[in-house]
Amino acid sequence: MGIPSRVTVIGLGATGLPIASRLADRDFAVTGVEINPHRRATALANGLTLAELPAAADADAVILQVTNAEQVSALLADGLAQSMPEGSTLLLMSTVGPEPARRFADQATAAGIPLVDVPFTGGIDRARAGELNLFAAGDPADLERVRPVLAALGNAVECGSEVGDGQSFKLVNQLLTSVHICAAAEALALAEALGLDPAKAFDAVVDGAGRSWLLADRGPRMLQGDHAPMVSSLAIFIKDSALVAEAADQAGLDARLVTAAAEIYARAAALGLADADDSQVIRAYQEDR
Repeated sequence: MGIPSRVTVIGLGATGLPIASRLADRDFAVTGVEINPHRRATALANGLTLAELPAAADADAVILQVTNAEQVSALLADGLAQSMPEGSTLLLMSTVGPEPARRFADQATAAGIPLVDVPFTGGIDRARAGELNLFAAGDPADLERVRPVLAALGNAVECGSEVGDGQSFKLVNQLLTSVHICAAAEALALAEALGLDPAKAFDAVVDGAGRSWLLADRGPRMLQGDHAPMVSSLAIFIKDSALVAEAADQAGLDARLVTAAAEIYARAAALGLADADDSQVIRAYQEDR
């Protein structure tokens, strides 16, 4: 099979929808699959074509942008790979961890479909702009086949020839982002606890020695509170921080910072903030006071 032209995106959530829209804008024939009625309506309003499985699996490339490993497992158990045509490729863009990714690759390969491991970082805005960092791993021939799809979405970072390598790179990235977002939230919450104007404190430190890209990016939204726009879902870090902490523990690393961050995100989840912007993790600190 030549250059992929028909692409199916399964999962049209916070990043799945802009990924599908970006590919459609780049002249791929895109079909979306989504079970959530609100997300389906949003996708249709954005001009996407929707279909149901297994018919939607008839594509050159199928992108998995579902939330977790359990959903990927369910799709494969329902015969996703068997429904894909010969010569097509399955792209695992969900963050699930290295071991599940390897298991899913074995299942797909048994059905005659190669799987490439391509989790990413960048968020909603960079997905729309085609500026994601894609942690690409898998058989070089399989990766080459889907190179045009990856090029439309951003920069493919070569992570290795084994499925799971991309997931491992993504875990390193998620450790940093999980901890940095919590550090920014904790700093602004401390300013408030000390009786300072958090906005003035933010302006005072944002360009100082303790600056970070995530403080500069998330800080203003943390200060907006309930009015913060949805740019990056808190649910992502509730899941991923726990995933990183578990992987570190299995690897024998005493990763105390991400373990603490995972506890903070879990506290935010208990407050019902999973569907909020990730900047609102600051409310886990504010609720404690």
